[in-house]
Amino acid sequence: MPLSRWLSGQGFDLERLRFSLRTALAACLALSVAWAIGLEHPQWSAMTVWAASQPVRELLVEKSLYRALGTLVGTAVGLLLLLATGDSLLWLVIGLALWVGLCAGIGNALHSMIAYATLLSGYSASMVALLGTASGMNTLALGADRLLTVLVGVIMALVVGLALTPRASRSALEERGRRSTARVLHLLAQRLGPQPRGTRLAPNELLSDIAILEAGLEPSAAGSRRARHSARSQRAILAALTAALLWIRRREHGQRQAAAHEAVAEAALAMDNAEPLPTVAAHLNRASQLAEAEDPALGEVLGRLAATLTQRQQFRDTGRTDRDASRRQVTRHRDWIHARHAMLRTTGVLLVIGLAWVATGWSAGAYVMLGTSVMVTLFSTFENPAWIMRRILAWQAVGALLAVALRWLAWPLASAEWQLIAMLLPLILVTVVPFSHRRTQNGSMDYVMILLLLSQPSLPLTGTFSHSLALALAVVAGPLLALIAFRLIFPTNARRRQRHLEAMMLHELETLASRGDSQREALWQARLYHRVMRLVHWAHLQGEATHRVVDASLAALTLGETLEALRHYNQGQGQNQADPGTRRRLEASLRRVARLRQAPLEAAAALERLARTLARRQQVELARQARHSATLLRENRAFFQGET
Repeated sequence: MPLSRWLSGQGFDLERLRFSLRTALAACLALSVAWAIGLEHPQWSAMTVWAASQPVRELLVEKSLYRALGTLVGTAVGLLLLLATGDSLLWLVIGLALWVGLCAGIGNALHSMIAYATLLSGYSASMVALLGTASGMNTLALGADRLLTVLVGVIMALVVGLALTPRASRSALEERGRRSTARVLHLLAQRLGPQPRGTRLAPNELLSDIAILEAGLEPSAAGSRRARHSARSQRAILAALTAALLWIRRREHGQRQAAAHEAVAEAALAMDNAEPLPTVAAHLNRASQLAEAEDPALGEVLGRLAATLTQRQQFRDTGRTDRDASRRQVTRHRDWIHARHAMLRTTGVLLVIGLAWVATGWSAGAYVMLGTSVMVTLFSTFENPAWIMRRILAWQAVGALLAVALRWLAWPLASAEWQLIAMLLPLILVTVVPFSHRRTQNGSMDYVMILLLLSQPSLPLTGTFSHSLALALAVVAGPLLALIAFRLIFPTNARRRQRHLEAMMLHELETLASRGDSQREALWQARLYHRVMRLVHWAHLQGEATHRVVDASLAALTLGETLEALRHYNQGQGQNQADPGTRRRLEASLRRVARLRQAPLEAAAALERLARTLARRQQVELARQARHSATLLRENRAFFQGET
């Protein structure tokens, strides 16, 4: 039996096994090089390798560069805090808590590797400031040592990674996108043509596929500007497909359109046959023109999809996309609620720990604050940080125990520093086993990170056993305190992230009702489609049926379009100075909708009264929109009240 098949049968993930083996070898190399050139904390270089390494080359390069940038900023801030606060431990604690909390908040609001660099700049400042305080090492020397060890680790990770790490394969992602586009076009053709026989494609299932595909775009955007432009153009297509599926859900029993049906069917066939994207876009533009008179919303949906396919072809030809056009097509959701919670949680927890350290004067207090700052910052971006923190706590306990055993059982036998390094290397290499096994991989990297953090390979050996044990307990207290924080202080998981997103959608609808304008309306719709994809993604992660979030998204989209139409009508009324009674009724209704979350039923009643007024003024279509929005408000009352 081949070795690979046997390992897979034993529960090992072969890709992670190869990756972890490369990383462990690079970490050993970094540790050896950093010690050889005389750096004070060579183990930090090995830690950097584990933090920066990635399974594909493009991610490795980008994360390494951003890690260097984050470390540079964090080191500078840590040094400035040490110099500015002098001997005042209280002001150092306050300054660190505010800085790390700010970085945690901003990092959770950003996307891609810039978010990672922001988070890193927070806890890098903690490493410099707190370890400098604990060790009494010269401030500038510690900062230089921190920066150089990280650079050595980054270089070693790049050297080994570029030699042994494969390139990312984007063809599979693009092929999945092509198949999803073809399936949506077939569904559109089914909807527009004669009633088909057999099983119809389900819009909700297609939305789930699109949401999963969109979530996978972020890693593919790493490594180069071209990759970022590629992901941007793909995300715009997925947003256009989401708009098409929402239109299908709203028009399931509408009038058939034979002319548009033929053009969309040709576009679907062209996509099936992998014909050039301009050919598909031409069919869709023709369908858009044919559908415009009978259903402007359909014309807009088809035109949007044609535009995004054209933009994708532009990327293929030039390697670039039009940033402004992309923003008009899709604006990415930022979870400002989660970011604010992360900032407040991080700042508050670090202040409490730091003030307790100041009050007690415990010598290991710096390590408690350091471990906690890393945990509450870095893992705040996870979908369920409390769940992963339990595993990290267990693995850090193992790493701390081995670090104490190494220091007091093995290292006293060494007579030279190279022997200390040699004894540490096997403990780094053994990380490969738990890191690559499916049952133990979650959190296992923290074993080696804590082992390295607590292992200072230098002679003469100093300290006492009780001091080493206290440091180990202090470091392990970091994930324990972080676990408590994630459980009790703004607890977060996939469900709560979904609720945050829904709350932001409702807040934006209230803003449209209270002070809508053309620029805000365009931004709202561009962001809505990305939020729908995220909502479906969160539902998928929880194993929930997607119909609830899709129905809620449809209600939000319909209400937003109604608010746009009412605003435009009101502006026209204001210019003509006609029918002041209708204007007063309309403005009163908008004020009701501006309090949507507080009283959705009152908003629905206001829209129904407005619909009757508009009907008497011969505004039949606008009255129909208002009445339909009122119905959706009643049907989705729980969503609009934030109770789901």
